[in-house]
Amino acid sequence: MTVRLGVTGATGRMGWEVLAAATDRADCEVVFAVNREPDGETVADVEIEPAAEFDALVVDREPSAVIDFTGPESAVDYVEACADADVPFVTGTTGFDDDQRGALEAASEEIPVLHAPNFARGVQALVNVVGEAVQNLPGYDVELVETHHNAKRDAPSGTANRLLEEIEANGDFGERTHGREGEAPREESEIGVHALRAGDITGEHEIVLAGNHEEVRLTHRAEDRGVFAAGAVDAATWIAGQKAGWYDFADVISE
Repeated sequence: MTVRLGVTGATGRMGWEVLAAATDRADCEVVFAVNREPDGETVADVEIEPAAEFDALVVDREPSAVIDFTGPESAVDYVEACADADVPFVTGTTGFDDDQRGALEAASEEIPVLHAPNFARGVQALVNVVGEAVQNLPGYDVELVETHHNAKRDAPSGTANRLLEEIEANGDFGERTHGREGEAPREESEIGVHALRAGDITGEHEIVLAGNHEEVRLTHRAEDRGVFAAGAVDAATWIAGQKAGWYDFADVISE
């Protein structure tokens, strides 16, 4: 079965990669791609159409799923249009506030919605093991360092926040400390969080656990954005056959 895909943010960093990944697969067909100001552009032989026409396109072109990498406000608009059209929605957008995340969760009562801060399979493996590491090393200091390109908007990254949630769920920790300045001795139960932004770095996440005269480092480094795009397309082909509900990339990996 061919999965018919709609793509938002088509000329952004990830939009390009998603279109390249989708058009390279025999089991996928891109039926539309939108961007705020398309200006007659074509990406991977797909004509880019105005985002203002999304509501009509998602009805007329009948996609099996929509893949979104944009911003929180536009992602909410897109998911609500997908809910109205009964079209599954996959988003890698990060930086949602509580109300915006609530809007995604409300849409998941009508359609399948999959949100993941990272679509790399290696990151999912890192999420799976970090909790076990924290459990096995009680009392060890924990620091997290994440590095991304200089245009990334949110800090810490969505992936970093997901890893922090897993750390906190498996250990006895207090506040997160974001960077340090001046006289700032480390508190016993804090988690240090450091966000670096430089150049065109795709994405790096490192968790350091130190104590008992030893240290453990868990690291994931993405060397090409194509890995995220391939995972997002995997997610879209998977979610096309699911019932309404809230999903994440772990659900895709597990199957």
